[in-house]
This record gives sequence, C-alpha cells and structure tokens, in this order.
Amino acid sequence: MGRWEPNARGRLAQAALELYSERGFEQTTVAEIAKRAGLTERTFFRHYADKREVLFDGAGLQDLLVGAVAGVPGTVAPIDALAVGLDSVSEAFADRRAYARKRQAVIVANAELQERELMKLASLSAALADTLRLRGVPEPAASLTAETGIAVFKVGFERWIAVSEERDMSQVMRELLDELRDLTAGGRGA
Repeated sequence: MGRWEPNARGRLAQAALELYSERGFEQTTVAEIAKRAGLTERTFFRHYADKREVLFDGAGLQDLLVGAVAGVPGTVAPIDALAVGLDSVSEAFADRRAYARKRQAVIVANAELQERELMKLASLSAALADTLRLRGVPEPAASLTAETGIAVFKVGFERWIAVSEERDMSQVMRELLDELRDLTAGGRGA
C-alpha cells in the first residue's frame, strides 16, 4: 500500500493490532506499525500520541454513549436512558466482534494496557454522570447510574466477545440490565 492511499488511521490501527497479536505489545515498535501500514512514523504520530492509543481511541464511543443518553427525553428514568445509550453503543460494535476479541486479548496480556482500559472506563463513567446531571438527575443517582452503566457495559462486552456467544451485543446488554433490575428489586438474579 502506498502512503497516498486513504484511511491512514484505520490502516495504522489494523497493523498495530496484527503486530500486537503476533509479537506482543511490548515487542512491537511504532516503526514496525507504520511500516506494516505502508506509512511513516511521522504519519503514525499525526494520528496517535503513542502505541497504546491505537487500542484506546474511545472518543467516538464516549460521544455515542453520551449523545444517546442526552437525547432521551428528561421524563425517562435514568436507567432507561442508560439502556438507550447502551443500545446505541451496541450498534457501533455490530460488525466488530472479531476485532474486539483480538483487541481484548492484547489488553488482557498486558498490565499497563489493563490499567489504561480502566482509566478509559472511568473517564466514560464521569462523562456519563455529567450528562445525567445535565438531564436533571440529582446526586448520588447520576453517579450511581453512570457507574452501574459502565459495569453493565464492561460485563456485557466481556460476555459478547466470548467465543461461545452469538447474540447481538444489544441483547446481551439488555439481559444484564434486566438482571440488574431484578436484583435491585429484591430478586436473586438468573
């Protein structure tokens, strides 16, 4: 591939994931990623701050979740607004299960990447809590709903990428939310 070809960012992300899967995160250099993508290191750094950020380009995910929750009428219960947000995120992952599985395998194999993943989830929770507060949800309900939503997303995502799982992500997320509702209503869960 020549340097002039489109989608440099996507090519870099794909090359990085391939190399991380083949060689390991620590053993892979930015130069190798750029070369595999048919680009220069300079181009890599135009798109990503460092080789970790290739795996954590989550601004789109945050915008999607927060935007969906913000767009729900104020009369809708916070947990139901959260469900709309999770549905929106699920749609974005619809055709990305294989990529998500590879990405998660790379993250699980590296403590630094696991820590970065937790930081990104915390940031996502904070943005979600801010959005709920702007919708008029008082504290501590806004923070509790946001943290709960991220927990549902995390557990649901891990279930969804399991080799044995064939359902859509939205089905997995809705099932977990229903189980959570049952638990908080005094049930014992599934």
